[in-house]
Amino acid sequence: MEAIYNAPMRPVALITAAGRGIGAACGRELAECGYAVALMSPSPNAERLAGELDGVGMRGDVTRPDDLEALVRLALHRWGRIDAVVNNTGAAATGDLLHLADEDWHAGMDLMLLNVIRLARLVTPAMEQQGGGAIVNISSLSARQPNPSFPVSSVIRAGLGAFTKLYADRYAKSGIRMNTVLPGWVDSYPLEEAIRAQIPLGRPATVAEVAKTVRFLLSQDAGAITGQQIVIDGGSGKSV
Repeated sequence: MEAIYNAPMRPVALITAAGRGIGAACGRELAECGYAVALMSPSPNAERLAGELDGVGMRGDVTRPDDLEALVRLALHRWGRIDAVVNNTGAAATGDLLHLADEDWHAGMDLMLLNVIRLARLVTPAMEQQGGGAIVNISSLSARQPNPSFPVSSVIRAGLGAFTKLYADRYAKSGIRMNTVLPGWVDSYPLEEAIRAQIPLGRPATVAEVAKTVRFLLSQDAGAITGQQIVIDGGSGKSV
């Protein structure tokens, strides 16, 4: 994809599903740390947040390749480069393992795996040209420990972990890193007391804590970390 290279004063980050929750927290954290941010969400929330953060925003769906391409074009034409990507997304269909329809599994692929692959195709040439970059994918603890309550997420996000390692190994020599974070329970939605009691820390992770982990992984402080899956679960996961 052709870029207009006018080197910005700030590094540039793309964030999907940035209208609320973890995506919005990542937008705020990165902007506070000096990034110029390009945000996308299906609702107008990402556009509003981008206005608050002196960034750019658009309405779009991560399952639509044209929307992902538009986000990349928006950033390149505004700032001329892309230094970081945060692949955030929504939730997949839930239900009994064998009662889920083929359409549920295909939709989950578009939502949680193909979106990452498609956006990687779009940003990698720009990152190679400028000498490097970093990508962080927002996944789930269910990728490491499959949960029968979230079968589509468990299966497809496990595949995302495999893609993360393959991409990281392939593009390390180009100075491009990719990691994935696996949040457990987070404070972006109500949590039953019975579940809270199972978390050794006694509380879910905050979206701000997840965003700070993402910021670290995108930074040069994490320059030797690539191809990894970082669990953020308050200790609730089992040893693997």
